[in-house]
Amino acid sequence: MSQNERISLQESLSAFGRIGIMSFGGPAAQIALMHRVLVEEKRWLEEKEFLSALSFCMLLPGPEAMQLATYSGWRRHGVAGGLMAGLLFVLPGAIVMAALAAGYAAFGSVPLVEALFLGIKAAVLIIVIEALLRISRRALKAPFHWLLAGLAFIAIFFLALPFPFIIAAAALAGWIYGRRDDTHASSPAQPVRPLGTAVTGLTWLAIWLIPLAVMAFLLGGDHVLTGLALFFSKLAVVTFGGAYAVLAYMAQDVVTHHGWIDTGAMMDGLGLAETTPGPLILVTEFVGFLAGFNESGGRWTMAVAGALVTLWATFAPCFLWIFTGAPYVARIATMPKLNAALSGVTAAVVGVILNLSIWFALHVLFGELSAERYGPLRLWTPELAGFDWKVAAVAALSAMLLLWRHWPMPAVLGIAALAGLSLSAISS
Repeated sequence: MSQNERISLQESLSAFGRIGIMSFGGPAAQIALMHRVLVEEKRWLEEKEFLSALSFCMLLPGPEAMQLATYSGWRRHGVAGGLMAGLLFVLPGAIVMAALAAGYAAFGSVPLVEALFLGIKAAVLIIVIEALLRISRRALKAPFHWLLAGLAFIAIFFLALPFPFIIAAAALAGWIYGRRDDTHASSPAQPVRPLGTAVTGLTWLAIWLIPLAVMAFLLGGDHVLTGLALFFSKLAVVTFGGAYAVLAYMAQDVVTHHGWIDTGAMMDGLGLAETTPGPLILVTEFVGFLAGFNESGGRWTMAVAGALVTLWATFAPCFLWIFTGAPYVARIATMPKLNAALSGVTAAVVGVILNLSIWFALHVLFGELSAERYGPLRLWTPELAGFDWKVAAVAALSAMLLLWRHWPMPAVLGIAALAGLSLSAISS
């Protein structure tokens, strides 16, 4: 702990700023990036604590990677560090997404941006593979954990079972397995005061909801900003399993029920979110921006207001969950049965990350997918004619640089982006 106390706020600011700028590729790649920076390079988190925190964040609604960054900052510098890390993880991508949404509202799709980020998407595939290798080596310590990871992958990828059910089943299996395992408690963690937990929870609940409630009172229930606040606040509570688990639900509601955007714009927004830094759930900002723009007849002030309301409703709850629950992560690790349950969740998380990785890879390599049903089984079938050889070529180059030559990640991302832009120009 003495090492953590010597870490300056400036050093943490630099590290988390770097993570925020380079956090391309969705949760699997972002978790890999944080593992490399926080565990391997900086050694600010031990392996066990990183995996425990990751499992805890996977249990929460909302973007797990952003919440993991917030927890990591909280471990360094308390609430101020958590706010710093969480905001730095979101703000670079939010700024980029706002610019892209403005360009989209003014001009439609942006082919140049898509070409520039084609290479980054390809590099992200390799980053995800590296993440799976690193995390699985450390999380899957026994045949039982490998079995749980495999079953979790089958359950979510082929059976489309609800994410909360998978996590609950993994926790129960881990708890039962732990009863016969030789797990022992480690040194006791510092006690947590329930009163302090209640005060923290109520404070952040007020920070999240009061500004939105005041806005809704002033504007009325029929205003588009009120609708955005209500919809995305509800979404923030039910988005277990991260962005991928909720995208279908969100897309259907914002297109068919509210009519804020059309299907084409929704898919374009998702594509942009997949290729910009920050959590994939930043697609909500794109929706909020276009909803404000469309519903106001093209007013830019309403577009910006829609984006800000959506960002607040999406990410303010993340600080509530983390600051309220983070003090208990260390305590869980000292309780053998709960720790065993959390180990089961960690193993299942590997299967979930594998699912996210394959889903992302199929979308990047083939563009269009269809979900075929064979009884209880769901099988994602890519459109083979849509195979993008440019992505495959840049992915091979990235694999050589990252996995074989062990180049720094920023250099690999930069070269991949330039290669993608060059290949797009040649083939056009």
